[in-house]
Formats: sequence, C-alpha cells, structure tokens
Amino acid sequence: MFEMADKRDYYEVLGINKTADDEEIKKAYRRMAKKYHPDMNPGDKEAEAKFKEVNEAYAVLSDPEKKQIYDQYGHDGLDSSGGGQGFGGFGGFGGVDFGDIFGSFFGGGGSSERRNAPRKGDDITYRITVTFEEAAFGCTKTVEYKRVETCHDCDGKGAKNNSDIETCSRCKGTGTVTITSRTMFGMMQTQKTCDSCKGRGKIIKNPCPNCRGTGNVRLLKRLEVNIPAGIDEGGRICLRGQGNSGYNGGSYGDLYIIVSLRPHELFERHGNDLYCEVPVSYAELTLGADIEVPTLTGTEKYTIPEGTQSGTQFVIKGKGIVYYNTRNYGNLYFTVVMETPKNLTQEAKDALRRFDELCKASSYSKKQRFSEKIAKLFRKK
Repeated sequence: MFEMADKRDYYEVLGINKTADDEEIKKAYRRMAKKYHPDMNPGDKEAEAKFKEVNEAYAVLSDPEKKQIYDQYGHDGLDSSGGGQGFGGFGGFGGVDFGDIFGSFFGGGGSSERRNAPRKGDDITYRITVTFEEAAFGCTKTVEYKRVETCHDCDGKGAKNNSDIETCSRCKGTGTVTITSRTMFGMMQTQKTCDSCKGRGKIIKNPCPNCRGTGNVRLLKRLEVNIPAGIDEGGRICLRGQGNSGYNGGSYGDLYIIVSLRPHELFERHGNDLYCEVPVSYAELTLGADIEVPTLTGTEKYTIPEGTQSGTQFVIKGKGIVYYNTRNYGNLYFTVVMETPKNLTQEAKDALRRFDELCKASSYSKKQRFSEKIAKLFRKK
C-alpha cells in the first residue's frame, strides 16, 4: 500500500481529466492495468507497484460515492472515511470486481463463486407525464410496465424438477474452463466462460416450459404510484424492489419514475415560484385599482398603486409551489401589462384627446427627459 504522502492524483494515475465519465474511466483503467499487469512484466517490481496504484485509483473513481468524497476532499477524505484502505489483490478492492475486468482483456471470466453469487436485478426507468396542478398538489397514478420476474412454476431454477439439473461435466460446475497458450512472454493460462453451460456450472436436461430454462419470465406489472406534492420537471421517484428480478437468487432491482410536467395556460414555474402576466387597462395603471390575480387555488385581490408603470412586477408571498416534504411554499410573481384599447368609439376618442390635452408635461417624466436628451444632442451638433 502507498503511503498518503506518496500518493499521486488518481486522475493523473489513469491519465484522464476530472470530467471523464464512467466509460472513459473504465477504458483508461483497462489500458493502464494491461500495461502494468504482472503477467506482462514478470519480476518488474516497479510495474507491480504501478499496477497496484492503477487498481487503487480505479477502485475509487469507479465508485460514485467514493469519487464524490475524493473530488471534494482528496486522499484525506478517503483516508478518514475508509475509502482508501489498502489494496486487496486481484480479487477486489473497495467493492470492485477486478477479476471480471481482467477477463475482458486476459480472457478470464472471474471465479465461479463471484459469477454465480446472488446479484441484484437491473433497474427500470419509467417516464410519466402529469398536469401542472397534479405536480403542485400531488396525486396518485397507475403505471403499467413490463419487468422480468422469477418464474413461479420452477422458482427460478429453470428446470421442472431438481433431478433435471446436473453439474456441467466440462467445467465440473465451476462455470469456467482453463486454457493454456504459448505467448511471447512464455506459457500463459487464461480462463474463459464454459461454452457448455454458459458459465452457470449446471446443465438443465428438462427445461421448465414456462420460462424455457431461463428461470425468468417477462410479465406486465401494474402499480399505484404516489406523486408527491411539489415535484418538479425531471423529478425521480424510486420504488425499491419493483425492477427486474435478480440473478442467482439475488434481490429485485428498483423502478425509477421520471416525472414530466405539462405546461400551464397561465403560469410558468421556476423552482417553487410561480410567474404570470396580468393584463390591465391604462386607467387602472394611472389611477390605481383593485385587480384579481390568479393563483393555483383561486383568485387573489391585489391593489396596484396609482401611477404604476406597465411591466412592473409584484409578489404575493406563499402562493407558489410547496417545498417537498415541508409546509413551506414558494411565491407568486405577477407582472402587470397594459393592454392598449382597440375599436374605440368616436366619443371615447374625443375624451382621450381631451384627457391628453389636460395632462401637464410633468405628468410624463420619461417623455419629458427623452425630449430634453434629444434637444441636448442636436444642440451639440
């Protein structure tokens, strides 16, 4: 194991940038592990040390939780959290199964114990669209999806009876076969998945007719899903154990519900705040008025002051969207926008002209300043 003071940056060890994704990290690891593998560098102590360093780096960067700790706190964070404690050889480090990765370029298939051990099933992603109000107040939705389930006829064994299952004669139940080959580095032994039993170590003589020997069937699943109040676009709901069935008796995977929102006729949502525009008349802006402002639970009376300018924004606190798992709400922001009247009668036009004549220049401060700027500009010329 390397001492903390001697440890290099894990990204530097693998020769990648900190923005590298999971696939880039795995490719870099394979490249570096193959380069320094002891079988490729027999007797080379320096290569052996680098090989351990590469594996230690990969064990951290391939684990999302440890990677987050390392990115935030470096080696010290891992040391205090137990994330950088030693190197457990080729069998694994920090939960990473190196045997399976080595098999991708050395021909090995990992030990039969690891391969045939119970593993959690695959997760399923399901997208659902709800209305604006359903997301704001919460609702219950029925979802239907197909998932892989353990065959109930054979309890996942794949055979009608236990007597129909035999140990594979070729691999002797290990699931792998060993092949010896001559290379430029000498004789090398590699392992590969047994072709006869496909790595299961068992041969089924009389397959279950329901699952055809796979031990699994694909069935339609119907669930009632609670959509929590306050969920936003892209929000995820995790339903544990509602994904695909596990491998070799492992637990079921999870179902992830991804929520999309239909747009609203009046409101736009930014986080837990709501935004809308309220059209008002020229007289209402000029004289001030009590107006009706829409909210998700009805209308709210609001008094706009005399002389309000078109485009002014106001706020009604607590009339937005509830924060998830709290009793706190966002705010409602509304903007008053003057609507210019059309199709005026002659009487209305005459009254408007008379009103304009009665208004003093000081009533239009912006217009007055604009005229003064124009006059000043042309005086300079």
